[in-house]
This record gives sequence, structure tokens and C-alpha cells, in this order.
Amino acid sequence: MMQIQNTIHQKIQVTLEFPVHFTQNLFAENNKTFEQCVSFKEPKKQHKVLFFIDENVSSTHPDLIDSIKTYCQKCGSINLVSNPIVVPGGEVVKNNTSIVESIHKYTDKFKICRHSFAVVIGGGAVLDMVGFACATPHRGVRLIRIPTTVLSQNDSAMGVKNAINAFNKKNFLGTFCAPYAVINDREFLKTLCFRDWISGISEAIKVALIKDKPFFEFIQKHTDLLVNRDIIAMEKLIFRCAEIHLQHIRCSGDAFELGYSRPLDFGHWAAHKLESLSAYNIRHGEAVAVGIAIDSYYAEKKGFINKVQLQDILQVLHSLRFPLYYKEMQDPDFINGLEEFREHLGGILCITLPVGIGKKIEVNEIEHDMIFEAIDYLRENYNGNGQ
Repeated sequence: MMQIQNTIHQKIQVTLEFPVHFTQNLFAENNKTFEQCVSFKEPKKQHKVLFFIDENVSSTHPDLIDSIKTYCQKCGSINLVSNPIVVPGGEVVKNNTSIVESIHKYTDKFKICRHSFAVVIGGGAVLDMVGFACATPHRGVRLIRIPTTVLSQNDSAMGVKNAINAFNKKNFLGTFCAPYAVINDREFLKTLCFRDWISGISEAIKVALIKDKPFFEFIQKHTDLLVNRDIIAMEKLIFRCAEIHLQHIRCSGDAFELGYSRPLDFGHWAAHKLESLSAYNIRHGEAVAVGIAIDSYYAEKKGFINKVQLQDILQVLHSLRFPLYYKEMQDPDFINGLEEFREHLGGILCITLPVGIGKKIEVNEIEHDMIFEAIDYLRENYNGNGQ
């Protein structure tokens, strides 16, 4: 009698590949980066392209829309199907599902298919939201990210994640969907306000502390230049930070976060909760700086780093003018950020902490009393602009 099998074991391997370009004046007539990016795989085809622009970027770059239209008109490979569409900017854009729905309607209206291009220009929150929206029509349309802030150019635009907030939780709804390409244009950085210029540096400090001691020493040495908006120092910081993020995503073996370990979320359990408690008035990078400070204090108390290293970390953050204390840290709900982070990880708490400078360890338990002690320490010693 023939035995009937009841299991088929299936293994599918998918290779994801996308370039990250660094350029200047992307839509200048003589800059071919964008045109070549669109036409690279199919050079003889005219491609439909639909732009979404962060309103904050549009207002600070009033000639941007006209520059895009002029640029595309002169490119035979680009069919600009509509005037660029301006969407709200900032973290609040991730709290409103109606904006996601409007992007779905635009992709339908202009017949954007899987071989067309959606292009998003903006900060990390707008990239997250538009990326989430574009991951669903036709199960994903080609997305080109053009990040415009330090944080988005060195961190959030680099990966394969897209998300919006829901149920008062950061990034509760999201997708894993790689971009077709990322293009960093340093010109966008020059119009950032000071808070946005500095904010993204916390993500560089984050990866330096757990992966690259010389990079931390570079940041430590160049705090004055960075505070004074030196574009060359910032370019070097962005490139190295982006490089480390991409290396981790490529080599970690867990690009889609199926496990519990999230080294790139060092400092983020506190950051996500702090953002939420402040109704997102605290920028993500500012909140990450606080998270780094809290977790570094905890690491010193557990013997993973010494007192000198802790002071080096706190001094770098302070020299970059990050507030390290906010009144929201005294909210009784703040410590629940650990539980929410555990849920986000899939049920097992896994917190990354620095070991010395440039290495890491992961722990599965956090002593709440030491977190409260860290908050008191930051309140007593760094209670400045965050109050």
C-alpha cells in the first residue's frame, strides 16, 4: 500500500540588492544620478514616476518641485505622471492612516504598477509612511528613497523596514520591503534646523558604541565641528554610519528580524516610549540619545563599561547639546517601555548594551531599580533643555 506523505518542505531564497548613492544637487541638469537610477535595469524603456514630498522639505526648498519637473521633462526615460504630491511631514504623519489611504488612491489613479516608480523625498517619518503605503499596492511598487535629514540619510533610509504608528505604539504596523534605491543628497542637509542637524548623530553614536570604537573616537574628536555644522565632518559621519547599518543588515543573518536580537535598537526601548509619552514632540534622535544615556548608565552599573567610558559617552552626548532628561521620564508609564519592547521583539526581552567601546552584549533581564537610578542621575546632572 502506498504511503501518503503529508508534508512538503519548501525553501525559497530571495536576494535583495539596492544601491545607496551619495551626491549633491540631485536635480541639477548635469546630475545624471536619478535618471541612471531609474533606467539602469531597463535603459530603453520610459518609466512612470510619481513623487511624494515632505511638506517641510517643500517649504524650505521652494524651487524643488519646479526643478523636479524640469529635470524629468529633459529625461526621455522618465514619464512624470503628475506634479509632485506634497504630504505632511514629521512624526505625526505616521499617526494618520488616511494619508496612507491617499497614497493608495494616487497609485491607483496614476496606474503605478510594479514596474513603475514611487519616489519619496523627506525625513525618516515620511519615508517610513510612504514606504509602508507603497509596499501594499500590487504587493509592492518600486520605491526610491531620497532622505533629507541626517537621521534618515545615515539610518532609517538604509534598511528594509517601513512602518506607521498605531494604538499609541511606535511602528506597530509595518512591512519589510527593500527600496529600489536610496539617494543621499547633501544639499538637503544645509537647510535643516539645528535640532534636526544634531538629532541624527545619536544613531551614529549608537552604532559606534556597539560596533566601531574608532568611529566613536571620530565623533568624540569632532563634536565642535559637528555642532558648528561642518558639512565635511557630517558627510563622513553619515557615510560611515550608513555603511555600518548596511553591513549589519547584510551580514547579521536576520535582515527581517525573525529572531529576538536587535543590536541596531540599542537605546530604543526608552526612546520609543519617550517619543510616545511626549506625543512625538521629542524627535526620534533626541529620544535615542536619552536611551543611549540610560542604557550606558545601566551597563556601567552591571560592569560592562567602566566609569571613564560612561563619562565619555555622556560627555559626547552633552557636547552635542542633546538634552538627556525630560519630564516624561518621570511618568509611571515610562518603565512600561520595556514590556512594550519585549512585545515588539516577539515575546522575549533582548536588550543590547555596550561592552567597553565598540562591542556589545545582550541581556534578557533589566533591573527596574537601576533604570530609575539612571533617570535620577540624568535629572540631577543633565537637567537642561529637556525639562
